[in-house]
Amino acid sequence: MVDLNTAMAAAAGERQKRMADEGKERKKRRSGSDLGLEAFDPVKHVTKEKAETVSMWLVIGFSVLVSMLMRYVLMPRTTVEKSDILYLAPLAAIALIPQIHRIVLPESLNEVYTKGTWFKAGFLHTFTFLAMAFLLVNPPLGDIVAPQLADKWVLVQDENGELTFSDMKGASSSLTWEVNSSTGLSGDIWLLFGLADNHNVEGANVSVELTNNAGNDLQKTNDLNFWDTHAESIGNNTMSSKSVSKLIPHGELDQRFALLLGTNLAVGEHQITVNIIEQGDPWENTRTYVWNLLVVEKLAEVDAS
Repeated sequence: MVDLNTAMAAAAGERQKRMADEGKERKKRRSGSDLGLEAFDPVKHVTKEKAETVSMWLVIGFSVLVSMLMRYVLMPRTTVEKSDILYLAPLAAIALIPQIHRIVLPESLNEVYTKGTWFKAGFLHTFTFLAMAFLLVNPPLGDIVAPQLADKWVLVQDENGELTFSDMKGASSSLTWEVNSSTGLSGDIWLLFGLADNHNVEGANVSVELTNNAGNDLQKTNDLNFWDTHAESIGNNTMSSKSVSKLIPHGELDQRFALLLGTNLAVGEHQITVNIIEQGDPWENTRTYVWNLLVVEKLAEVDAS
C-alpha cells in the first residue's frame, strides 16, 4: 500500500520534471539555428557594410560624371526640339552600373553585391542625376529659360492725362473693352507689363507686334517715361490686396514695359504678340505671348416702357 504523502511527493516531482522538459523544448524551438537564421558574423557584416559604402560613392561619382557630360558635351550639341535625349541617355546609363562595379572594384567586394544592390544603386543614380541637372542648367551655371511675365498685364487709356485702366489679365487671356461710340477706343492706348527672370532680365530682346484690320505695326518701343510720369496712378490702380504691384511684384528685379499700341483704336479685334528672345547658356531661349483686345460698341439700353 502506497502512503498518501509519498504519492503526492512523487506527483509533484513528476510535474516539475515535465515543466523543466517543456521549458527546454521551448528554448530549443526559439533558437535561431532551428529557424533557419544565420548566426551573426561580425567580420561578414563589416565586409558587407564596406562594400555597400564603396558602391554608394561609386554610383554618386558615376552620376556626377554623367551629369557633367550631359551639360557640357551633349547639351551644347543638342537643340531644344531634341532635348529629350538629355534625360533619356543619362537615365539609361543605369544599365551600366553593374558592369562598372565589376570593372572598377575587386572581386572580394563584387561577390557581396546582390540584385538588391543594383536596385538601390538605380534609385541613387536617378536622384543624383536629377539634382545635378537642376544645378547645372540654372543660374549661375546655366540659363535655359527665357524671361516670363512677372504677373499681369494691363491696358491704359490716356485721354489728355486722364487715365482709365482695364481689367488686369494673366499670361494667356483676352480683354474685352466696351466703348460708347462706334468710332472706337479714343485716346492713346498703352500696354503695361513686367518681365521676370532669375538671371539678367534686361538681357532679353523684346518686341511687340499689334495685328488688326490696319495691318501689322512692328515699331512698338518701350517708353518708360509714361510709366515714370504716371507712377503714382499706375501704382494705385495695380496694387493687390497685400499692397504688392501686380505688374512688377518683385520690384526692381522685374523689367518694366510701357508701349504705346496706338491712338483711337478702331472697333474690332486687336492681337498683341510679345516675342522674347534671350541668349541663354547654352541655348537661345524664346518665349511668345499672344493677347487679344476686343473693342466692342456698347449696346444701347432698351427702354422697357
